[in-house]
Amino acid sequence: MTARLSAYGFDPARLAFAFRTAIAASIAFVLGWLIGLEHPQWAAMTVWAASQPTRGQLWEKSLFRVLGSIVGTAVGIGLVVAMQIHPALLIVGLATWVGACTWVGNLQRGFAAYGTVLAGYTAAMVSLLDAAHPDHVLSLGADRLATVLTGVAVATLIGSLFAPAMETGRLRQRVQDLLGEMLAHAARTAQVPDERGRLLAELAAVEESLDPHGAGSLRSRQTIRSTRALLIAATPLLLWTHGDRQPAGFREFLADAAAAIAGKDLAAARRALKSAAALDGVSPRFIDTLQALESALDAWHEGPEPAKAKPARRILHRDWVGAREAGLRAFGALMVFGILWLATGWSVGAFMLLGLSVMISLFSTFENPSQMMRSVFVGQLLGVAGALALRWLVWPCAQAEWQMIGLTLPFILIGPLLIGHNRTVAVSFDYNMVLMLMSQPHWPLTGTFDASLAAGLAVVAAPLAAMLAYLTIYPANLRRRIDTVREAMLHDLHDLAADPKALDHRLHWQARLYHRTLRLIRLSGRSARAQGEAEGAALAVLNLGHTAMWCHRISRDETRPAAERRFARSLLARLSQNALKPARARSILSRHGIRRPGPEAALFRDALAGLETLSGLPQKAA
Repeated sequence: MTARLSAYGFDPARLAFAFRTAIAASIAFVLGWLIGLEHPQWAAMTVWAASQPTRGQLWEKSLFRVLGSIVGTAVGIGLVVAMQIHPALLIVGLATWVGACTWVGNLQRGFAAYGTVLAGYTAAMVSLLDAAHPDHVLSLGADRLATVLTGVAVATLIGSLFAPAMETGRLRQRVQDLLGEMLAHAARTAQVPDERGRLLAELAAVEESLDPHGAGSLRSRQTIRSTRALLIAATPLLLWTHGDRQPAGFREFLADAAAAIAGKDLAAARRALKSAAALDGVSPRFIDTLQALESALDAWHEGPEPAKAKPARRILHRDWVGAREAGLRAFGALMVFGILWLATGWSVGAFMLLGLSVMISLFSTFENPSQMMRSVFVGQLLGVAGALALRWLVWPCAQAEWQMIGLTLPFILIGPLLIGHNRTVAVSFDYNMVLMLMSQPHWPLTGTFDASLAAGLAVVAAPLAAMLAYLTIYPANLRRRIDTVREAMLHDLHDLAADPKALDHRLHWQARLYHRTLRLIRLSGRSARAQGEAEGAALAVLNLGHTAMWCHRISRDETRPAAERRFARSLLARLSQNALKPARARSILSRHGIRRPGPEAALFRDALAGLETLSGLPQKAA
């Protein structure tokens, strides 16, 4: 059966999960109707939104959905009250709230970001659809919240019974294999073509996959923190230049560590790293890397037991520029279309504004939201078609409201077929959500086909309006995100060189730079040319960061000759002034640093090469 499904283009595992979710959505729909909720179909929508393939993810997403719904409902009620003073207050308040939630959500990670964005458009759902009944806004808000809680409860119960726990064994093995390859790479005297790029791409992919494994458990979250700390500590291994002179036995110790990792003997690997760092004549940056890696490896615990030493919280990459732009884009789009709604009095404008609030906030966290709007549009178009068919072809056959409920269930069960097939999975979620959004069971049937069609057109207009906003207001695309991360790394380099206490915060500086490196590599993975540029820029900035750290160390070392300390301070000043202008910083390093002897010679050579790389890269897109 599995082979036959695969031959027809279905993913058996995804299909099974989708059918389980559809059954849970049907249960929530029926339960919501039985307990008298005004919009029982929204309970089914909540099930589709909250369900996850593993228990930990399900529990955590359900928690943030409940929290976001509570906050959003409270704000939505306040907006309806404010609308009684003046209708414009609803639009201004909603645009401000959704914009703020979008801004904060883009700075967060995982399901916390989802909960924050959800709080934004939940306020839209409450205020826009309850605006016509301000005298009952409290009871209607309570009804909305009860609807969400019903869906979350059903999704959590069904998911907890059938969803498996997240398997961490494969992740640990993947990390272990990657670490062994990175140590073997650093131990070689000659570089294998394209190996560093491949390892960087794998490192970025593993790091990006960590957060789902930590969902739903504080212990798992701690394990993921120690794993991320290990990956970040190992990143500098890919910066080392092959062929550099090293003390006798140095590369042999690294090879021993790689073999020990492959053999799952972490204690032996740590001993080999300590031995390599203890050799005379090893560059200070190599010593720092090996010591940090040994410490991180020690904290990377076996199995489910807590780590021996809880890893310190690191300051990771946050896209402040992208978050600000996403918040302003959401605010501006909702203001523009909200004012048009007030000015024209479009009867179904609330549906369009509601859809836009979801499209312009939730999808802003994706890499290329404007491109996603195409599949969203198709999915919503299918959902509208399904809702119209249900309302005007099927429900007229019913003789009571309970029959309407029963006749809706087959339409819900169409969803798993769309989710399970590889060609329709991209549009399936929007079909399921819009079908439920527009299918409120109420007996006797009222309304006209024209009104239903107008509401459907308003719904499908939302992704088109969002696409227009994504393309015109701070255009959100992959190229812009890559440029933004690269610029953030250059600003970090500037601040690192200018910070007199950089050594005291060395681990935080390095963690953020390394994490941004992995983010940059991951974003550029779809294009060989973009990935080559990203790899060159990232390695250049990281080498310059190591140079700045060396200068800070030398400038504070009173045992070093005065001339050497003056050179370090001069180089720091140049980097802090010219980190964003690589060509100017390159001249001082080529005149003085490249000629200096000792273990730091390779560091200066790599830094100079990095400045040349940065000088040749294209400027940030406007």
